[in-house]
Amino acid sequence: MKKSTDEQTPKSGIMSSDLIKTLIENYRQNHLNAINSNLNIKDAHSIWFDLPKLKRFIATMENEARKVNPNCTEDDLGIRFYYAAYPKTESWEIMKTHPVPEEYAEKHTLVLIPTMKKENETGETLHYDFNPLYNEQTMALALNSRSKKQQPKDENSIGENSGQLIPPSDSKVESF
Repeated sequence: MKKSTDEQTPKSGIMSSDLIKTLIENYRQNHLNAINSNLNIKDAHSIWFDLPKLKRFIATMENEARKVNPNCTEDDLGIRFYYAAYPKTESWEIMKTHPVPEEYAEKHTLVLIPTMKKENETGETLHYDFNPLYNEQTMALALNSRSKKQQPKDENSIGENSGQLIPPSDSKVESF
C-alpha cells in the first residue's frame, strides 16, 4: 500500500539521524577538507547559538518589521543564513564593533539576516533580504532592488552572528 503524501512528508524540524550524519559527513569530507587543505587552516565545522539569543533575534526582527509595516505577519518573515568567514587577524580592526575571539580569524561562520515576502514585478512571491532598521524610503528601495548601492554603508542592520564555533571550541559536545 502506497503511503499518502502527508505520511511521506516529514514533520517540520524532524530529520532522519542517518540523513543528518550523511549531510555532515559529506560536508566534512568534501568542502571542509578542501578548505583546510587549500587555505592551510583548521576551519570551523559547526556553530552553536543559545536559544535565548535566537529568540531575541526573532523578536527584534518581528517588532522592527511591524514598526515599518504594521500589517506584516510572521508568515511574511523569514531568516536567510549566509555562509561567511571571519577576516584574517591583520584585518581584525573591522571586528571592533562586534567582538569575537581572535582565534575565529579566517573560520566559517553564519550570518542570519531577516527576509520579507514581497511580490516582484512579475507577480512571483519572493523572500527578499531586508533591514527593518532602515527608514521607510530606504527599506522600500532595498525591497525593490538587489543593488548593493541601495544599502547605506554605515547603517546598522538586524543580523546575528555571535555563536560559538567548533573549532576552536571543543567538539566533545557534538553527536554528529
